[in-house]
Amino acid sequence: MTAGGRPAEPEVIWARPQRAGRGPRPAHSRESIAAEAVRIADEEGIESVSMRRVAAGIGAGTMSLYNYVPRKEDLYELMVDAVSGEYEFTAPTGDWRADLLALSRQTRALMHRHPWLPRLLSPVHGFSPNALRYLEHSLECLAPLEAADGEKLELIAAVNGTVSAYVAGELALAERARALPWSEAEEQGVRAAWIGSRLATGQYPRLAAALTGGAAPITGAGPDLAAAFDRSMSRLLGAWGP
Repeated sequence: MTAGGRPAEPEVIWARPQRAGRGPRPAHSRESIAAEAVRIADEEGIESVSMRRVAAGIGAGTMSLYNYVPRKEDLYELMVDAVSGEYEFTAPTGDWRADLLALSRQTRALMHRHPWLPRLLSPVHGFSPNALRYLEHSLECLAPLEAADGEKLELIAAVNGTVSAYVAGELALAERARALPWSEAEEQGVRAAWIGSRLATGQYPRLAAALTGGAAPITGAGPDLAAAFDRSMSRLLGAWGP
């Protein structure tokens, strides 16, 4: 360990014992530390998560927190693993596309509950205890797919990457809507009217057909994001296998 209590060499937080074999029981646990960090991030954003804030929240000294979590990066890993425990796994149906679509819906909902999650996702955090359970279950769902195991892992990564990108866009839209001094419906209505006026010139016939279905006028109603998400994921999954 360095003088500041940080590890002098690379280490995995999960390989570090929560308590020594002897001595008093620790006053805090990784679970309570992660739960407090998640609470702060959910309520105030990931920028508000600091070792000082988490320590104060669990009633510990900032420096003593480093005895449990040597680095802030470890704290982030604990947070990602904690929320990854919210998945509800059911027995695979045998339809691997349907099973992965159902998992992707859970991932989307998870990211909406914890909007900071996409920013912390990293291959480094991909092998925490709950992440390992997620990967094992995903591979079990993919058992009917005739592909090499490495390709199956690539598919899982592609699905998660697509979900992250999709949710990032949704969250950006939601953040923008909250900042508007008018309603989202009013905003959509004004923009729809302008786009409609451009399409009416006849200069963009293909775009007009794509946006209106060839006949129906554009309205101010926003898109059904859940339905669009399912279509995007179905296209991605349809590109794999026979």
